[in-house]
Amino acid sequence: MSGRLPPAGRWLLHRAVGAVLVLWGAASLTFLVLHLVPGDPVTTLLGASATDSAALREEIRHEYHLDDPLAVQYVSFLGRLVTGDLGSSYQQQQPVSLIIGEQVGDTAELALSALALLVVAALVTATATAGRRRRVRGAVSGAELMAVSTPAFWLGIVLLTVFSFRLNVFPVAGAGDWRSLVLPAVTLAVPFGSLLAQVLREGMEAALHQPFALTARSRGLGGTALRLRHALRHAAVPAVTLSGWLAGGLLGGTVLVETVFARPGLGRVALDAISGRDIPVVVGLVLLSATVYLVVNAIADLVCLWADPRLRSPV
Repeated sequence: MSGRLPPAGRWLLHRAVGAVLVLWGAASLTFLVLHLVPGDPVTTLLGASATDSAALREEIRHEYHLDDPLAVQYVSFLGRLVTGDLGSSYQQQQPVSLIIGEQVGDTAELALSALALLVVAALVTATATAGRRRRVRGAVSGAELMAVSTPAFWLGIVLLTVFSFRLNVFPVAGAGDWRSLVLPAVTLAVPFGSLLAQVLREGMEAALHQPFALTARSRGLGGTALRLRHALRHAAVPAVTLSGWLAGGLLGGTVLVETVFARPGLGRVALDAISGRDIPVVVGLVLLSATVYLVVNAIADLVCLWADPRLRSPV
């Protein structure tokens, strides 16, 4: 059937099938984790700090079909997820969708700010240093390597010490205004931006040695214009592919950054849910992370198709 579809249709079909398989795998893994944890699943769902009662335990058994065979529980679990029902957190006495919905805005604000910052910094750094003298590129590469190797929590503490405690430029904690977003976004962007800049610069330098670059120079095109108009587009494919992976890393990095800067967000929710064994919230966050990862990688693939026409040829 896929052979009768146009290339765009086959691409969409492959992406849709892949997305369903990834989400199904993530849901199945979290279901197995719930049942592989030693002890009664009801006790696991309640957690150590929850108010326990016979009526509540019976309600949980009925909601999750825990008295039915495992296959029936699995089908019921997947059925609820398909309808968008992520269940309830019995520790917080709230639906999981509400817990995530209340915090997703702060995390999205932080992740998108860091993503914009790291992309701009990588573009500027790579464009300014690609094809330059060896000493310049060596010094910049060394600084980028140090930035990639620096732990995010350590960088965050250093920034807090300098700009919040000593200079009093930015607030120490919270998420009140744009000033409270600067240091967390910089902390999150520095290691990922340095990695992206290295990949982008290598791609641009490879493009500058291609025959089209020599032709462009012979027509009088300047070095900066050559990088921006031609080399950057050729280097975009590996950089954009890496950006899809970086977006997933940013979500994971928010756990540390939100903790260091005492910001609200999904990172704090995930940390509390894991430490408190709040399984329904953990399941919801895993599925949300898988969905975001799939969407970001689909967007990255579309950008690659736009940047490199050779990728549009039939598979």
